[in-house]
Amino acid sequence: MNRIAKLAWIGQSVWLDNITRDLLDSGKLERYITELSVTGLTSNPSIYDKAIGGPNAYDEQIRRLAASGADTESIFFELAIDDLRRAADMFLPVYRRTNGVDGFVSLEVSPLLANDAATTTSEAARLHALAGRPNLFIKIPGTTAGLKAIEESIFAGVPVNVTLLFSTDQYLAAAEAYTKAIERRVEAGLDPYVPSVASVFVSRWDGPLAGELPADLHLKLGIAVSHRTYGAYRALLESDRWQRLLNKGARPQRLLWASTGTKDKKASDVLYVEALAAPLTINTMPEETLLAFADHGTIATSVTPGPERLAGALVAGINSINEDLIARFGAEGVDVDNLGRLLQVQGVTSFVAAWQSLLTRIRETAAAPAAR
Repeated sequence: MNRIAKLAWIGQSVWLDNITRDLLDSGKLERYITELSVTGLTSNPSIYDKAIGGPNAYDEQIRRLAASGADTESIFFELAIDDLRRAADMFLPVYRRTNGVDGFVSLEVSPLLANDAATTTSEAARLHALAGRPNLFIKIPGTTAGLKAIEESIFAGVPVNVTLLFSTDQYLAAAEAYTKAIERRVEAGLDPYVPSVASVFVSRWDGPLAGELPADLHLKLGIAVSHRTYGAYRALLESDRWQRLLNKGARPQRLLWASTGTKDKKASDVLYVEALAAPLTINTMPEETLLAFADHGTIATSVTPGPERLAGALVAGINSINEDLIARFGAEGVDVDNLGRLLQVQGVTSFVAAWQSLLTRIRETAAAPAAR
């Protein structure tokens, strides 16, 4: 059993946080699926900004679409949807084998819509219909406006990947939007299962604090907050409210760990993956993190016997330790709640910048003469 498959054995799905046309054309993604047990894929504006700015795999299609009169944003979505349809088809056997639980790819709505609930909702429906794949999530940020769009999109039957969640409170707000939508579907006599994941970003918690805290707190906050969130997630699944929905045929929104690449080059390159090996979750990893874990990642001794022991450790044993640890950050002057809100605002800003950059790349490519 390879190291990635061991994560699957304890109940965690491993997805790739990357997509490029070369990844598809070279057969690399197919090898990751067959050899490294990868069962899904995520994308975002930053990933596509780098992909379109890299080798010229997209140039000919960009020029052709521009010549046909397509606007820049439409060109991007056609490029991305072409890629994601191909990836979704590669994951379709996983999707079918798991009865629609796993095997998804993700496409994000324009981050310029982060504060526009109505337009986000209509755009989510449009993009999902345009892609024409059942195993494609539409990514919607968990902002205040995003929460409204998430509830309405789920109620309408659009699979949603809630993105840019950082704190436990932000996760719970997204879970509430999903739960309310499912309850509304039950009441309306609709299919109670609409796939969804809630993406909690991990490593970005530690970036703003680098070098400002005692050494024993270095790179600890993202993991501590994630463990706290995992406890809240498991408690929600065990609640009477969700037990009733399960009896109606609903399935829970899955918790996804995002931003799990280690940015500090002096730290372990699999730090966040090893710390967050938990059942009923997904870890979407950058390509280099995936390969690093496949090469030398380990799962802590306390979790190797199976999901039951891991769940007990995280939910019961670690919670009190986490709260003590988070309290230490407070004692060092870190306002954890405020930092979570700030990270979400910065996340939206970062995706907007990447979105504008990739649209600029597309305009420049469309205007440039084709290579002879």
